[in-house]
Amino acid sequence: MSKTQHQPAAILAPNGGPVLVTGQHGQLATALRALGGPRIQCIGRPELDFDAPDTLQKTFDAIKPSAVINAAAWTAVDLAESEDAAATRANATGPAELARLCAAADIPFLHVSTDYVFAGDKGAPYVETDPISPQTVYGRSKAMGEALTLAANPKTLIFRTAWVYSAHGKNFVRTMLNAGAKNPALKVVGDQKGNPTSADDLARALLEVLAYIEKNGWQDAFAGIYHACGTGETTWHGLAVATLQEATRHGQAMPDITAIATQDWPTPAKRPADSRMDTSKLARTFGVTLPHWGDSVKRTVRDIFNQR
Repeated sequence: MSKTQHQPAAILAPNGGPVLVTGQHGQLATALRALGGPRIQCIGRPELDFDAPDTLQKTFDAIKPSAVINAAAWTAVDLAESEDAAATRANATGPAELARLCAAADIPFLHVSTDYVFAGDKGAPYVETDPISPQTVYGRSKAMGEALTLAANPKTLIFRTAWVYSAHGKNFVRTMLNAGAKNPALKVVGDQKGNPTSADDLARALLEVLAYIEKNGWQDAFAGIYHACGTGETTWHGLAVATLQEATRHGQAMPDITAIATQDWPTPAKRPADSRMDTSKLARTFGVTLPHWGDSVKRTVRDIFNQR
């Protein structure tokens, strides 16, 4: 990422058209709004609702965007196991309709996907060309969303990310801070590997990609799938430890954190054991690399305590 990655300077050129961002109140949309400046137009339900397809056309006609970033998704992984149809509308057929509107307007569609499209059994970081094998309803709905949006618009860019957290909303980092403040001992899964990703870092990466496209003009080679997640890897236990160690710098006591096996924390949806992703394609194509997850966790924890 650029050397000025945490400076407030505008990423997008101010003289371009509006950028429509879905998922108005989510972690990523909140970050995009904060970083993207006045061109960012965040819309959510009920004004834009994938369960009400007519709202997509109305929103599109009202905003007349120059690009769309789809930050809306069904992210309740366990609930999706019993809500297949709703998850599919939110993660696949709804975004596909939005991609079709972008195709008709000949504008880029940036769509966020997930590491859950992989089974987690490769034993090494996944690259974009690796076969997918989603093991959950959530993962299958996101995989379907990738295929449908790519087919609907030749200017679709898919960004697979993972373990997203921020100072806002519901996420693992905030959950650990709250749990650590109330409990002297915690148990956290320690045998699942992945790449924690700050919503702020992901938002900046998406905006830098869009700025690159606007500056250099669209090339057909830009279309396709990219991995966009924090640099470095850890486990949920490692992320919890890093989060709560930083919290001690702000006066919160450090609990005892025990690593447990996945089988000791059963969930309705199966989590990938190792969903690490290689992000070198994003760096090669657009010159964008997200910061190390450890640095971003520290920054996020500081932000959370500063809000209190």
